[in-house]
Amino acid sequence: MKKLLAIILLPLLTGCAELQQIATQFPESGYSITNTEIASGLREALDMGIDKQVKKLTEEGGFYSNELVRITLPPELQKVDKTLRNVGLSALADEGLKVLNNAAEDAVKEATPIFVNAVKEITFTDARNILLGNDTAATFYLRNKTETELYNKFNPVISNSLNKVGATQVWANIIDKYNTLPLTSKVNPDLPDYVTKEALAGVFTMIGIEEQEIRTNFAARSSQLLQRVFALQD
Repeated sequence: MKKLLAIILLPLLTGCAELQQIATQFPESGYSITNTEIASGLREALDMGIDKQVKKLTEEGGFYSNELVRITLPPELQKVDKTLRNVGLSALADEGLKVLNNAAEDAVKEATPIFVNAVKEITFTDARNILLGNDTAATFYLRNKTETELYNKFNPVISNSLNKVGATQVWANIIDKYNTLPLTSKVNPDLPDYVTKEALAGVFTMIGIEEQEIRTNFAARSSQLLQRVFALQD
């Protein structure tokens, strides 16, 4: 293990040429691997997470049926939900929750091109730090690289999606109904902002799950490149 770590850590102080020389000093390790291969392996792992896990979120029930990422109500609407259920309007409350999740499913379809571009930009320096990081280091890298751009892309899409799936009208009815009830404080939440942030959190949760699987389960490394690269962090 120490020899394998040496192969990865010493490039912090040396260049690419030196890396190959160092690797040949440890033939018994069986892990002579180039900078390009390490970066490519991490790109492949992230691509798998995007293709396998993010795609699930775009399917019907992708958010609502998944307890890990299901979008619940913001605090100001939780009292709305409770009040509606207390006065016999549970069906309306259920519909309001489902349409928020449906809007997120619709919007996540816009994420893939942004992720693909970010994954392509991984440098060897990035890759080295990611490989030696924790079980979700690659996901953390991707989040740092894309979250602002994704929010800016998602927010208008979420707004349109809320209209498209009928959420805007449903929640307008719910809020109007709630605001007419006696002894209640009026609410007017920014639903697009809230759903956008929750949708992003769900996306990165699912990518992180796939990364952890690849890092900890040899069987999940479905290519020789993934096996070679992630063997270095075992």
